[in-house]
Amino acid sequence: MEASVEQLVYVREDEYTVARMSADDGPGFVASGRALAGAQPGETLRLAGRWDEHPRHGRRFVVDGCERIVPSTVRAIRLYLGSGLIRGIGPRLAHAIVDHFGEETLKIIDAEPERLREVINIGPTRQGQITEAWREQKAIAALMVVLQGFGISPLLAAKVYQAFGSDSAAILSADPYQLIGQVRGVAFATADKIALQSGVPECSPQRVRAAILDRLEAAAAGGGHCYLSLTALVTQTMELVGQDEEVIRRMVDALVADRRVVVEAALDGTGRTVAYLAYLHDRELRLTTHLTRLWQAPSELPLRAFHEDPALHEDQRIAVNMALTSTVSIITGGPGCGKSHTVRTIARVVRAAGGSVTLTAPTGKAAKRLSELVGMPAMTVHRMLAHRPDEEEGTLFQETPARADLIVVDEASMLDLHLATRLTAAIPSGSHLLLVGDSDQLPSIGPGSVLADLLRVEEIPRVRLTHVFRQAEGSGIIEAAHRIRAGEVPAVPGGGGFWFEELDDPERVAERVVHLATVAIPRKQKVDPGEVQVLCPMRRGPTGTVELGRMIQERLNPARDGAAEHWAGSTVFRVGDRVMPIRNNYDKGVFNGETGTVTTVVPESRVVEIRTDDGQVVEYGFDELDELTHAYAVSVHRSQGSEYPFVVAPIVAEAGGVMLRRRLLYTLVTRAKAWVVLVGRREALETAVHRLGGRRNTGLARRLALTLQG
Repeated sequence: MEASVEQLVYVREDEYTVARMSADDGPGFVASGRALAGAQPGETLRLAGRWDEHPRHGRRFVVDGCERIVPSTVRAIRLYLGSGLIRGIGPRLAHAIVDHFGEETLKIIDAEPERLREVINIGPTRQGQITEAWREQKAIAALMVVLQGFGISPLLAAKVYQAFGSDSAAILSADPYQLIGQVRGVAFATADKIALQSGVPECSPQRVRAAILDRLEAAAAGGGHCYLSLTALVTQTMELVGQDEEVIRRMVDALVADRRVVVEAALDGTGRTVAYLAYLHDRELRLTTHLTRLWQAPSELPLRAFHEDPALHEDQRIAVNMALTSTVSIITGGPGCGKSHTVRTIARVVRAAGGSVTLTAPTGKAAKRLSELVGMPAMTVHRMLAHRPDEEEGTLFQETPARADLIVVDEASMLDLHLATRLTAAIPSGSHLLLVGDSDQLPSIGPGSVLADLLRVEEIPRVRLTHVFRQAEGSGIIEAAHRIRAGEVPAVPGGGGFWFEELDDPERVAERVVHLATVAIPRKQKVDPGEVQVLCPMRRGPTGTVELGRMIQERLNPARDGAAEHWAGSTVFRVGDRVMPIRNNYDKGVFNGETGTVTTVVPESRVVEIRTDDGQVVEYGFDELDELTHAYAVSVHRSQGSEYPFVVAPIVAEAGGVMLRRRLLYTLVTRAKAWVVLVGRREALETAVHRLGGRRNTGLARRLALTLQG
């Protein structure tokens, strides 16, 4: 049976797809199955399968196999061109082109594209754009067929083409391991499957090499580790490729010779040998160098001492004097302990003495919150580093925020190795760097554990604020947070803004979380649902960010007839969706963790436009949408640096198992300003409180301590 895809209804992460289909010779129908993976509105498919009666959704065609075919009828061609699959052609222009060329339309675009100029409103430039888009779409369709032949998701075809262009097919054939790190979503297992089916020997050097690098990259991306012990690296690689230890070690030596890997004796005195990815080793060395430079430099701050302020608590006064006299220092402490007031005092004193102050934080929300609490402008670390002074507007010192007398970095637990290295490299000797953060929160998403590492270096001055101020004493959230930090289970069901609601079944937990976030709390507190944030320990499972985000989207922003939307894999983007970048994009000026709202979806131009919360308008091409995720439900890690009026979170061992740890629970609870509601099993709550997380593999603390000790 041949039919055209009218609309995607549902796409699951395992690629199970439901679509509305239509055919020229019959009524519309619904088709479903994983074989539909990658299908796009407008495409014509040849389907194989059977009719079935779904108990809830009625009659549908269950697809066992499908093949993309070139549309041949006027109606199918019009639908294909008007769907947005070919950039530059929208519904109106599609009608005009098909009205002019009829069933010959696609043949003419393919073989005689210059004839498109016969159609009104198509000139040489537009004709060239359409021709290029047509060739690109043909190449992607051909890649889909190749990938399906390897048993690989056809959804990767567009990403492969984006990375390698016309060389894509050749790379798939010659060295599929090149896809690792170049194509988002391709790890060793996917590339290896293609390679082995293409005849690459199991013992080939390129296979072993790719496996070693994959294990080191996975340790960095998945666990935040800067290195693995050489023994662990060899063992993991042996398990991955099934080769002898000697083969693995020879390839490690080759990667060291190629300067892709660094092997050295561990600095912890254990006698172990450890292996770094070369770029992570380089950043650790550079961060050590820049911190040492800043620590050793004579202060250029125009103030050396602080006159006592009776409004400050004793540990706050100590912290103020420390920041004014030490070129590198740290203030840490839990919620309600006066970190922000201390920073406000430090900034005020420096400015009163004629000095300059730059306030920064790793995310936009954290910077905005810092600005509100301190009463001074603040910016993200990324924007500070990307600042370009106008040569006609004064001197570099006046214009460059990284050259201030005092640079304050709030939410410093979020600094990963990459960002910390760039930050310290930008600060001139003599400036003061003050890191402020809660050392009991989760470490950064990226590799490294910078704040925790620096707190292990005795030479770096630090003050931990412990006094909970009166205005915070009655907060159930702050009380619960301090109990969790101390390893004590909060009183449940709770009160004063902290609540725990006990439910057993994960699916019931999911429904309750969604109801609380979209109906119950907004109704009770008379607020918009956008004031309520769902946070999750995990991404997958019935109470993970993906499923809860989908459920909330369907309640707050469902599909509407005639409204444009676009499916990117298992994610659908609609106007009004809350979204969050998950990668830094310096060209667009957006950074991981910022949030925004989808304002436009334009199939003809194949772009989604978002407006960030700070008012910036940014376009993402359809082939860039894996850089965005929905923000209806976000991971606790991605919530760092943000604060929300109301937080709802599932606490279910089945969905959060390995992630249920004290730091995660503490970070989750401290994201809420007014209410935090936890839903799940008491046993899971107790597990989270009592389970401590492991330390990341980093060499920064010992490396820096040895350097500072001379």
